Amino acid sequence: MLKIRLQRVGRKHDPSFRIVLTDSKNGPKSGKFLEILGNYDAKKDTKVVNGERVKELISQGAQISDTVHNILISEKIIEGKKKNVLPSKSPVVDEAKIKAEEEAKKAKEEAEAKARAEAQEAQKKAEAEEKAKAEAEAQAEKEAKKEETPAEEVPVVEEAPVVAETTETVETAETE
Repeated sequence: MLKIRLQRVGRKHDPSFRIVLTDSKNGPKSGKFLEILGNYDAKKDTKVVNGERVKELISQGAQISDTVHNILISEKIIEGKKKNVLPSKSPVVDEAKIKAEEEAKKAKEEAEAKARAEAQEAQKKAEAEEKAKAEAEAQAEKEAKKEETPAEEVPVVEEAPVVAETTETVETAETE
């Protein structure tokens, strides 16, 4: 099977690569390749690719490595999403999952805020009912007091002073 991949050709600490067509059984350091399709300088970030030839080889069944796939997408030779080429020890960032978690968090916060608002409304309603009940009880007590008070006070207040005055005048007249 034919494969399109990178072959390092740069010196130490100067990474530069060829984009080559090779047999998949050949190792990347073997130096064996069938055709040079372009180059990639990692320090200068320059990419030169023979796009027409690459498309032709892909249509004939040649496989491309993930890094070369990403280079071809960035050069707009092929269309699609870039692939994660990080080592498997690094976690893969799943943007859809992160977005879904954020939406769930927002929905939870909105539900909590709504529940708090409903609880506050219920508490205000309960306080208003208690206040109205207390006012009704106070009004009933006032009315009951008004009915009882005039009947008791009127006869007792008028009779007691009249009796006291008559006895004093009688005593003063006898002593003179």
